[in-house]
Amino acid sequence: MLLNEASNEDDESDCYHCLGVIKYNLGQYDEAIEFYQKSLDIKEKTLPPNHPSLAASYNNIGMVYDEMGEYLKALSSYERSLEIQKIALPPNHPDLAGSYNNIGLVYYNMGEYLKALSSYERSLEIQKIALPPNHPDLATSYNNIGLVYDKMGEYSKALSSYERSLEIRKIALPPNHPGLAQSYNNIGMVHDKMGEYSKALSSYERSLEIQKIALPPNHPDLASSYNNIGMLYYNMGEYTKALSSHERSLEIKKIALPPNHPLLASSYGNIGNVYDKMGEYSKALSSYERSLEIKKIALPPNHPDLATFYNNIGLVYYNMDEYSKALSYYKKAQGIFQKSLPPNHPHIALVKRNIDNVKKKK
Repeated sequence: MLLNEASNEDDESDCYHCLGVIKYNLGQYDEAIEFYQKSLDIKEKTLPPNHPSLAASYNNIGMVYDEMGEYLKALSSYERSLEIQKIALPPNHPDLAGSYNNIGLVYYNMGEYLKALSSYERSLEIQKIALPPNHPDLATSYNNIGLVYDKMGEYSKALSSYERSLEIRKIALPPNHPGLAQSYNNIGMVHDKMGEYSKALSSYERSLEIQKIALPPNHPDLASSYNNIGMLYYNMGEYTKALSSHERSLEIKKIALPPNHPLLASSYGNIGNVYDKMGEYSKALSSYERSLEIKKIALPPNHPDLATFYNNIGLVYYNMDEYSKALSYYKKAQGIFQKSLPPNHPHIALVKRNIDNVKKKK
């Protein structure tokens, strides 16, 4: 149905809603907001003030703002949706769990982990009452709670949550579902952070096996798995294996991503780190410089990540005994760090030490 064919305001509202969905799926977020808001405006005129359809509209608007990174606006919309749902729905309706989950996600993105945890746990409480015990949504909640504990550095709690999520997914999902790969990957990341490298490697490889079956051969998630395995081998000091994994990750990213995507820069940076450890300084330099080229396009000029690369390039020149070049890059790093970080940040002290070291050599 076209807008000019809408026979009444309900039809018109539905049309605006559908246009909002289309624009959202196309990534055209400003236009999606505009259409969702028009749909909501009509609903507010024609429906009772606490109708569930209003909650759905606020939820949709919140989702768009979340994708745009406008977290305070997303939070406001999600909370308005939840207020209506609390009045319109039974206290343990699954839609309430969905709202608490969405609010938790916004808090997670904002780095407010205690608030995220509280929202995710409220969502889980409702799901335990409203859903069968092995419903996939429960697995998602346990996974989300694990992500928060992971960010908070509470790795044993994160591991417990991820493993509970995996148990449910093994029952609820087909054996090679991407959700299982996600669980194995997250478990691997926690073991990695805990220094349990053999357990981490086993989990990462299980994740990769599933992804190879479940996903197209150049899917970005495969690149992410190879990257994680590469980082693990790097931490284990197995640099040849690390290099092989990072190069495989880069190959996939070159096919799957735009040419100046920040994840390409990360791969070049990781490859540079490996070459540096192997003492292959000219190759390290080449990788760091390629990474820096992309970062300069993708990031604002005083972003701390740029300074990190200038510092890394300085370290390579220092190891090559090219002290003037090393000093030049250290000073570039220092200038950005001083503009972008608080004065007592350890990165500022680190680059100051590097400058002092190179001055002693000159």
